[in-house]
Amino acid sequence: MQGYILKRVLIAVFTIFAVLTVVFFVFRLGPADPVSVMLPPNATPQDAENLTKKFGLDQPLGIQYVNYLKNASQGDFGASFRFGEPALRVVFERFPATLKLGMVAFTVSVIIGLAIGIYSAVKPDSIVDRFGRVTALAGMSLPSFWVGVMLILFFGVTMRWLPIAGRGTLLHYVMPAFCLSLYPIALITRLSRSSMLDALKSDYVVMARIKGVPEFYVILLHAFKNASIPVITVIFGVLSGLMLGSTVVVEYIFSWPGIGRLVMESYFARDYPVVQVFVIFVTFVVVTLNLIVDIIYAYIDPRIRYQ
Repeated sequence: MQGYILKRVLIAVFTIFAVLTVVFFVFRLGPADPVSVMLPPNATPQDAENLTKKFGLDQPLGIQYVNYLKNASQGDFGASFRFGEPALRVVFERFPATLKLGMVAFTVSVIIGLAIGIYSAVKPDSIVDRFGRVTALAGMSLPSFWVGVMLILFFGVTMRWLPIAGRGTLLHYVMPAFCLSLYPIALITRLSRSSMLDALKSDYVVMARIKGVPEFYVILLHAFKNASIPVITVIFGVLSGLMLGSTVVVEYIFSWPGIGRLVMESYFARDYPVVQVFVIFVTFVVVTLNLIVDIIYAYIDPRIRYQ
């Protein structure tokens, strides 16, 4: 078991290092010049030179890369070009707003997705099953930005039931949380339904029913436990990254003061340190959650640790 965990940790560390390298070169070798974006129209060449030296952009690319890795290992990802503060601090000042919205959307996604998926597998071709399949199809097909705009036009502008922008009361969470959770609900519903259908047809479930085990325990303890491995992967290993990425669009549409909106504004302003921190943060979250999922796998199914 220790060798299995060590192997997964080494893979996670290598993945984070690879992303750090790719992020550095993608932003440094891009066509846009952040100095020209930050300077006012009446700036002189001397102003451009001073600003370039201030952010270390005058050094050779190799030296910039070495300094970047050394500083990143200490949690220093440079200063924001716009705010003049450490980029990590700028991002984490917006993190509470994103975390609250993400937790609401994540909780709604897991509860609704699992409930519909499990019930649809237990009662195939029922009204809930048909509704779940339609919801899954819509959630997988409709882009989040289109859903967000439609929600704003109908519930915010036409009906005036919900606020269309900002963060304040619980009503401000309704539209962005729904928009953020639509695709995860569809994904969890489809995967939990298919996994449960396979599990309910297995020999151990048939044997449990022959022995007279109550149906509630057959579904949750026998069927769902064995069907939970792919569902856990999606919930913790995939959805967290997808939802963090989706916040960029959703928060920008609803003017939610979180990381996503900050990243969009920083991208248009060529504030590369802030965008880099966001990409690295999402990578760290996804890699860490996948590592935890791999360890949970080994405890749920002992065969995995010996592969």
